[in-house]
Amino acid sequence: MCIAAWIWQAHPVHQLLLLLNRDEFHSRPTKAVGWWGEGTKKILGGRDVLGGGTWMGCTKDGRLAFLTNVLEPDAMPGARTRGDLPLRYLQSNKSPLEVATEVAEEADEYNGFNLILADLTTNIMVYVSNRPKGQPATIQLVSPGLHVLSNARLDSPWQKAIRLGKNFRELLMKHGDEEVEVKDIVEGLMTDTTKADKDGLPNTGCDPNWEHGLSSIFIEVQTDQGLYGTRSTAVLSVNYDGEASLYEKYLESGIWKDHTVNYQIE
Repeated sequence: MCIAAWIWQAHPVHQLLLLLNRDEFHSRPTKAVGWWGEGTKKILGGRDVLGGGTWMGCTKDGRLAFLTNVLEPDAMPGARTRGDLPLRYLQSNKSPLEVATEVAEEADEYNGFNLILADLTTNIMVYVSNRPKGQPATIQLVSPGLHVLSNARLDSPWQKAIRLGKNFRELLMKHGDEEVEVKDIVEGLMTDTTKADKDGLPNTGCDPNWEHGLSSIFIEVQTDQGLYGTRSTAVLSVNYDGEASLYEKYLESGIWKDHTVNYQIE
C-alpha cells in the first residue's frame, strides 16, 4: 500500500525531506535500495523482483518518482504493473508534466495509483492519479509545503495520514532551523502501529477488518497468503546545494537492516 509524507521547498535546510513506508507481502522478492540500470540513467531505489519496477526511485540529475496504491476492493485482471510508472519518468528526459500527461492518457490500463513526479533542479513536482474510477485522471502541481499521501488522493484526511502529518510537523518545529536526524524520523514517526478508530475508517468497499489492519502507519497483518505489512522505510533528504542522502531500513530474511546512500545532484 505505502504511505509517504514530505516537506517540499518550505524548510530552511531541506529542499525536500521525504519519508516513505513500503507495504507488501513479506514473501515477495525485493531488492534493497541501491544503484541499478544501464547507461547514464542509473536509478537509486529499491526494486520489486517479480514486476521489475519500483515504488520509489531517484537519479543524479535530480529526478524523483514515488508511488502508492489506492485501497479498493477489486483489482482489474490483466492490468499493467504500477511499478513501471516511476521508471517511465526516471528513465526519460521529459519533464514531470510531460510524463504525467502521457500516464494520464493510459491511466485506465492500471489499477488505482497515486504517482508523484518531481524535478529537483527546476522545483517542479506533479501528482497524478487514476482515481476515482470513471473520471478523467488527475494531474496537479504540488505546492510548496507539507503533504501526506496514503492510499487515497493526495492530502486526503484519513486518520493515519492526519496523524503522520501532525507528528511530522511537530518534529520539524522541534528541530527548528536545524537538519533533522534520520533516526528521529524513522523511530519517532514511521514505526507507529496505532490503528484508526473503527468508526472512522474510510469507506473503500473493502472488508472492514482488512481496512482496520491497514489503518496504522506501520502495518503488520497476517493473511491467508502470509504476512503482509511494512517491509521498508526510506528517508530521502535533499539540501538546497544538491547534497542528497537516501536512508533505508529494510527487512531481509526476517532481520531488520539499514544503510545510507549519499549522492550529489548534478
